[in-house]
Amino acid sequence: MSRVPNILAIAGVDPSGGAGILADVKAISANGGYACAVLAALTAQNTRGVTGIEPVRTDFIRLQLDTLFEDVRIDAVKIGMLGAAPAIEVVADRLMAWKPPRIVLDPVMVARSGDVLLERRDVAVLREALLPLASIMTPNRAEAGLLLETGAADNLRDMRRQAERLRNLMAHDGERWVYLKGARIPGEDAVDLLHDGDRMIELPSPYIDTRNTHGTGCTLSAALATLLPLTTDVPAAAREAKAYITRAIQQADTLEVGKGHGPVHHFHAFGREARDAG
Repeated sequence: MSRVPNILAIAGVDPSGGAGILADVKAISANGGYACAVLAALTAQNTRGVTGIEPVRTDFIRLQLDTLFEDVRIDAVKIGMLGAAPAIEVVADRLMAWKPPRIVLDPVMVARSGDVLLERRDVAVLREALLPLASIMTPNRAEAGLLLETGAADNLRDMRRQAERLRNLMAHDGERWVYLKGARIPGEDAVDLLHDGDRMIELPSPYIDTRNTHGTGCTLSAALATLLPLTTDVPAAAREAKAYITRAIQQADTLEVGKGHGPVHHFHAFGREARDAG
């Protein structure tokens, strides 16, 4: 793709900038896309936890989406935290109407701090309304367990089984992928799995010992949405997105943001260290 892709992030806002819309915009920009954003929820949040969630009215979510799509070519959509069933339903309805070519679904349900971002009663709505629309879904192990109504996988064998089951939930015409984020499994590196119904591709990376991992899922999925229009195929985009988030985590300790789980370094390639190295 010779032109800069326009990438739409639909998510909530994290005022600390580590996750949500602000993290999406940073990751999209760092990976060569032009970021657009539709706000689905507000949070009162910092690096230590979430103290409040305020939904955006569904009629205004609808207006944001329709107004944007009427004017701007959207090459890929990334969906993050939507907060509640009404927002999920209106986002699904408008995406079915506008039919963007690529949709990356990050089924955000629980914050890094452990705070609940999507109630269990709304998980079924997400599963039924958004999974059929997604080109790629990017759950972590805990989210996969919630979607499948099982526990989180604690080994690579069970991760493979869950990736297959999640892919079956997406089964319909067209290319559909599951990117299952593994984090660190005891005795193994940080291994993610990429599955399209036939191939099961392992994406390993060394474990990085840092507490500054706030927003890693948001960042990875936004990077992936950006790279899909820019690369030759899904595995190539996934490998590049994985390399980007790995470097962002490696450089996270050069930031000093908050007293809890700090953010990754979205612009690690553009900082002083990168300029000095160049």
